[in-house]
Amino acid sequence: MTVTKYIKLFGIIIGVVVVNILVLSPGFLGVKIGGSPLTTAIGVTLLFASALVLLYGSYALLFKQPVVLPVKQIKTHEDYVEALNHYRRVKTLGNDISLALEQLDRITKRKDTLLIVLNQRFEPTELSYKKFASVVQEVEKLFYLNVRSILNRLNVFDESEFLRVMSNKSTRFSQELLQEKTTMYNEYLSFLKSSLDSNEEILLKLDKLLLEISRLDSFEPGDIENMPCMQEIDSLIKQTKYYKQ
Repeated sequence: MTVTKYIKLFGIIIGVVVVNILVLSPGFLGVKIGGSPLTTAIGVTLLFASALVLLYGSYALLFKQPVVLPVKQIKTHEDYVEALNHYRRVKTLGNDISLALEQLDRITKRKDTLLIVLNQRFEPTELSYKKFASVVQEVEKLFYLNVRSILNRLNVFDESEFLRVMSNKSTRFSQELLQEKTTMYNEYLSFLKSSLDSNEEILLKLDKLLLEISRLDSFEPGDIENMPCMQEIDSLIKQTKYYKQ
């Protein structure tokens, strides 16, 4: 369970407790169970409603499976994190999912750090600032494109079938068919690892860019294109320009 869910559950509990104190405490409304029929009915109803709120809130936050957005509707960083978290239950790919989530966290930190450094070194209206910011934005798009592609594959992954094929327990099928299935799943895993490697490369290039910016005292617009890291990033962008999921 994520920290956000703990906070929400804690908020529900505090809210229920506060309402009960306000209604039942003699120092406030003073509704008394065992007093008049009206106050007793109100008190019992409040306690019953409080129990329902706590039970439903706990179920919704602890046990209810979240509604997963279709990949084409995923827009924000939080959407990507939530979508990947949904696949943590796939034990076979647990390490890959954890790495993908870690990379999502790191891309946000890298981008924030780069923007802070750029704002310290340049004015937002300067050509150098716009050049660097544009490149960071393009690389970020490539990063999320890789994550989107990973989610597309995860959406059709059948873990039980994968385990059955990889353990060679599907005796009903011929060896040729089993071999084709094995090859397909190996390609599937290879694609996931390739996408993760690509995003790790993007993070590395952003680290290099940050280091190069911090080393130089001044920039001329013409010098930016000659920076080794900028050339590497430009090459990466061009290589994936016509990439499709």
